Order: sequence, then structure tokens, then C-alpha cells
Amino acid sequence: MRSSTQFDTASSAVGTTRLPDSLCTHSPTCPTADSTDREAAQVVATYPEQGWSLLCNSVLLFEDTGELLPNGQIIAPHRPLGAEQLATA
Repeated sequence: MRSSTQFDTASSAVGTTRLPDSLCTHSPTCPTADSTDREAAQVVATYPEQGWSLLCNSVLLFEDTGELLPNGQIIAPHRPLGAEQLATA
């Protein structure tokens, strides 16, 4: 069984087009997906019932603080430790 997956394309009535590397159209521009502060980018779409938001740098940010970068790289959830966890650490 063969299957192919396309992560960076979108289909339209006129064919397949490449999605932009960044959805950021405001000034100053938001941090890129490669930046360490990528989570500071503005939200362009949010789906709280599904637990994720799309940032203008094309990063998918999940409610558990995990991330999916445009290149397919997965960033594991990285919630800060709560006060009760710090007391026992």
C-alpha cells in the first residue's frame, strides 16, 4: 500500500499551491518559526474546542504547550512547573 503526505501544500480549484512560509502581514513582523520566542507570534486562527491555535509564523500551538513547526518538527509540551511542584523538586 502506497501513500503520500503533503505537509506544505493546499488544494484549490485551480490546483495545488504552496502555503506561505509566514502568515505575518503586520509591522513589526512576528518572530519566525525558527526563533526561540516563536510563541510570541500573533494568533491568526484558534480552535479551542480542538485544543490548538495557528500563529502567524505558521506554528501550530497546542493547549498543552506542545508545538508543530512548519517543517514538521515536533516540540514537546513545556509547561512551567507550578508552585507545588517547585516545593517538592
